[in-house]
Amino acid sequence: MTATDLLTPDDCVVLLVDEQAGLAFATGSGDRQQLRSNAIALARTARAFDVPVIVSTSASKVYSGPLMPPLRAVLPDLTPIERRNMNVWEDEAARGALVATGRKTIVVAGLLTEACVSFPVLSALAEGYAVRVVADACGGLTPESHSAALRRMEQAGAVLTSWLQFLLELQRDWTRHDTYEAARSIVVDHGGGYGIGLDYARDMIHPA
Repeated sequence: MTATDLLTPDDCVVLLVDEQAGLAFATGSGDRQQLRSNAIALARTARAFDVPVIVSTSASKVYSGPLMPPLRAVLPDLTPIERRNMNVWEDEAARGALVATGRKTIVVAGLLTEACVSFPVLSALAEGYAVRVVADACGGLTPESHSAALRRMEQAGAVLTSWLQFLLELQRDWTRHDTYEAARSIVVDHGGGYGIGLDYARDMIHPA
């Protein structure tokens, strides 16, 4: 898959890395509440389109805490893969779970951008995988270090995207009725003014 190819639900897997409160406390690259909202939107999008999701955590008992509750609510059937390495790709269980999906495009988001996000991205790229990094669902220690990590991944061949672009890329056409309601509800809940606009449009077409 090249940078110009549009994703479909059948050709990608989502990797969520260390979406844990202890690491969210450390993020200074953007608004933490918005960052969490974007991660939830990404997880909901994967669920809506039946895209496999792999969740990895680290130091959950000693520092970082468990997967954040709103994500546990979206992904109640998933058990996070706990690892010791900063690099998910160097953890046998986590890497094995990704490879087992058979998908050659990995959509990555998580904390922190400088290490636990960028390291597996660089490793996967080196092994021939295509990687999309959901930039607005990744958080770093500072705006500068977050930006530097994104630039390094992009220079290595990763494609930067956003949760909303990912959703729209999979939906592609609002007349696709099988995923319309789920996709619409995600945008309404997490898409700011765009979501307000979708609610307004429905009220105008079908007044209460």
